[in-house]
Amino acid sequence: MKTKSLLFLFVLLSCITFSQAKANPDDPAIKKSLTYFVNSIKSKQIDQAVSCIYPKFFTIISKEQMTQILNMTYNNPFMKIEMQDLKFGNIENPELITGEYFSITHYFLKLKCNVSSLNDDMKKKMNSALTAKYGANNVKYLANEGSYLINANMKTCAVSKDKKAWKFVILEKEYKKELVKVLPKKILDKF
Repeated sequence: MKTKSLLFLFVLLSCITFSQAKANPDDPAIKKSLTYFVNSIKSKQIDQAVSCIYPKFFTIISKEQMTQILNMTYNNPFMKIEMQDLKFGNIENPELITGEYFSITHYFLKLKCNVSSLNDDMKKKMNSALTAKYGANNVKYLANEGSYLINANMKTCAVSKDKKAWKFVILEKEYKKELVKVLPKKILDKF
């Protein structure tokens, strides 16, 4: 009897562990869409990148403004930003809320930010801003190149109507108040 109870317990724990470890079937589609978004920015195809943004986001900031912001950030001759690596973290199971699926997705980017053309005062301001945003342990200055190497731990909300094509809203705490107009409260409460 003791052996049967132990065997039953072992099988039960194995099933629970297996079901938790089972991959989310939506992961590949989310990864593919997010990779496309990141690669669009990486290759400086800003209009293509903007098309990957969740349309409701443009109620906060216009599509034109978003295009300008991305162009100023990634096509800036004074501060060249290069995306070097994309890795995926946890991708939450999509939740159906008012006809759309929402999944908070964690990912990591390695960025190289060349600031060699900036003066020392601007470099100090840049160092402070990068350290505040990404944390001191994730920002390293390479003096010989005049560049910062940044390990950016990022979060986005993937949104889809059909679980095939996903659009994104980058989740940053400082913009949470504005995102109330874009994302459901249940999703906002998670970050």
